[in-house]
Amino acid sequence: MTIDRAAIIGLGLLGGSIGLAIKARGLDIATTGWDRDPAVRAKAAERELVGQVCDTAADAVTDADLVILCVPVGAMGDAARELAPGLSPHAIISDVGSSKAAVAAALAAALPSACIIPAHPVAGTEQSGPEAGFATLFAGRWCIITPPDGVDPAALAALSDFWTALGSKVELMDAAHHDLVLAVTSHIPHLIAYTIVGTASDLEDVTQSEVIKYSAGGFRDFTRIAASDPVMWRDVFLTNKGAVLEMLGRFSEDLTALQRAIRSGDGDTLFDLFTRTRAIRRQVIEQGQDDERPDFGRDH
Repeated sequence: MTIDRAAIIGLGLLGGSIGLAIKARGLDIATTGWDRDPAVRAKAAERELVGQVCDTAADAVTDADLVILCVPVGAMGDAARELAPGLSPHAIISDVGSSKAAVAAALAAALPSACIIPAHPVAGTEQSGPEAGFATLFAGRWCIITPPDGVDPAALAALSDFWTALGSKVELMDAAHHDLVLAVTSHIPHLIAYTIVGTASDLEDVTQSEVIKYSAGGFRDFTRIAASDPVMWRDVFLTNKGAVLEMLGRFSEDLTALQRAIRSGDGDTLFDLFTRTRAIRRQVIEQGQDDERPDFGRDH
């Protein structure tokens, strides 16, 4: 099975970057795209994020071998139903959402006879919109594919090859396990960032702008994360609530233990934890998932 035509539904950071990556890497894949927002469609056409920006979702997916939904996870079902009239029987339906079990269920309900293979490229920035996309977003990053039981092996191989061609490292994973892992590595960190920046915002009146004026590096890092797309992250927490609440409970227990250590003056406990977490940072860099430069050292 080959992918000769790809349709991208949603032309923001991820959708736009997919289109740009296909073009930059010289892949022999014709691209079409659609976005619900006319202004986004206009900007996508201006930036040539895809070969053809269409006026309807159904037009965009006509004759497509691969359809990738790049919309907030809470909108997956509605987007799938909107494109359904133009869908080819042989098309692979995939996505880029950060929660997988809920997305798989929504897509299966909307397109019960389609070949659905959810995926999650673990890549992105705090930016959003059609201006934010860039061709190297996926280079060296993981793309986790969560195939359902009984998936067509040829379709799975074609989707895996597609992401590899965009520069990603592909991993197959069960959807429920993906959601638990990403709750730890992505969702909880974002929730913490939103909370800390929100607390600082509440204190801003009390401190007469000193919170922002004297922002240290740690707080600035949190503000970068907390600048992420609010619609996307609202939907992620609502669709992955089970895994998020499970990991949040564990985090709350660990935070309570730290609180006890600080209150009792237990420096050994604090030092041991900080030493262990410092080693994790080194491992992240050694695995090629970050370096010392901002934004993974990538040029936009």
